[in-house]
Amino acid sequence: MQSSTSISTTEARRIAKRLLNHWKHKFEVAESEQDFKIFMPSATVILIPQLQSLDVQIQSENEDTVRLEGVVLDHLNRMAQQEFQADWIHS
Repeated sequence: MQSSTSISTTEARRIAKRLLNHWKHKFEVAESEQDFKIFMPSATVILIPQLQSLDVQIQSENEDTVRLEGVVLDHLNRMAQQEFQADWIHS
C-alpha cells in the first residue's frame, strides 16, 4: 500500500534532513541528492524536497499506513517546529 502527500514549505531539505538524523539511530536510512529514505521494519518513508514543498511517500507492507501517516506528520511538525496539514492520497 502506498500513501503520499505534499507539504507546503520552503525549508523542505532542512526538515527532511532533521527527520533523517532523528530516526537514523532507530532505523536504516539513505540520503541522495534527490531524496531521503527511512527504512522501517514494515514500511519505507521517502522524503523528496522540492522548492516550495516536501513530498512524502509511505510504502507500507501492511494496512497500518494511516497510523504511520500520523506518526510521520507529527515528527515532521516537530522537526519544523510548526504545524503542517497533510491530505494523504492512497494508492
